Amino acid sequence: MNFEGEKMPILAGDEMLEAQAHIWNHLFNFINSMTLKCAVELGIPDAIHRHAPHPMPLSHLVSALQLHSNKTQFIYRLMRLLTHSGFFVLQKLPKNNGKQQEEDGYVLTNSSRLLLKHNPCAVTPFLLSMLQPALVEPWQLLSTWFQSQDPTPFHTAHGMPFWEFLGSKVKDGEGFNAGMASDARLVMSVLLDKHKGVFDGVASLVDVGGGTGTVAKAIAHAFPQIECTVFDLPQVVGELKGEGNLKYVEGDMFNAIPPADVLVLKWILHDWNDEECVKILKKCKEAIRSNGKKGKVIVIDMVVGNNKRDDTFIQAQLFFDMLMMGLVSGKERDEKEWSELFKEAGFGGYKIFPILGSRSLIEIYP
Repeated sequence: MNFEGEKMPILAGDEMLEAQAHIWNHLFNFINSMTLKCAVELGIPDAIHRHAPHPMPLSHLVSALQLHSNKTQFIYRLMRLLTHSGFFVLQKLPKNNGKQQEEDGYVLTNSSRLLLKHNPCAVTPFLLSMLQPALVEPWQLLSTWFQSQDPTPFHTAHGMPFWEFLGSKVKDGEGFNAGMASDARLVMSVLLDKHKGVFDGVASLVDVGGGTGTVAKAIAHAFPQIECTVFDLPQVVGELKGEGNLKYVEGDMFNAIPPADVLVLKWILHDWNDEECVKILKKCKEAIRSNGKKGKVIVIDMVVGNNKRDDTFIQAQLFFDMLMMGLVSGKERDEKEWSELFKEAGFGGYKIFPILGSRSLIEIYP
């Protein structure tokens, strides 16, 4: 078909400018990530928190930060963007001797409270792990990857799989583990506060791919009667020691999983492709039936489209799906895709509980 001589559709002036702004906002969206990282590294949320209960004037904030003298003039521009993005709010300062002060001050929002260093549910370690240069670089090569035979953009950038890279780079691996642990603390805080009934009547539990044991530790503490096992690769748990009703076991989930009433897989299956997930799930089914009982598998993962009323959650799901494509060979799945995996692995049924924001708790039954 020959398009020569055809005219491009003409946009009205306002439509063209709106389209341009839309492109600009996506083009420069990375600045949101990097300014947020900068705020965390400078300690801005903690400085504002220490100034509470009063709003923190810009002059006080500048004085509280370790800045080069030539750079203090630029902080207000950083704060202007972060305030627009909803991480801080400007409020009037309290009256002084009955007179309203002219200067405004910054206060935290719910989002920036999750960036405080001493918040037990802080997401800061996860933020820093995801924005380390090694994980950002693959996105520069996304189009190159689409035209190559490489398994992932991460492999295109670094010449090796993501998990191999983490195993060879101690600092990067430690940062990633810290990020995963911080996310586990947040999830378990919500789960055990609002939905701890999912563990009622359980005598034994295995946290499959449980890392350093953040999930299992929370469950073991909340339910002293449950024998909790953290199951992961030798290089992850080999040096860790359990106590009380918590123990660590080395192994590979593709080979065998210790038997238990309940298996927990938090953010595990989305790392793997469909064939690999079926292999893992088949080992899970063997583990919950090997003791003569019929237990269940609890999956904490995203179900794409399960929260259609909130675009914030949907966008997070789509970002994470791209993240899985970029770093590993996994994906985020919708209910139909999950259902097909469970059926292929030989499970008889499942229930989805959309109780964790962008993620859901899925119970799978043999």
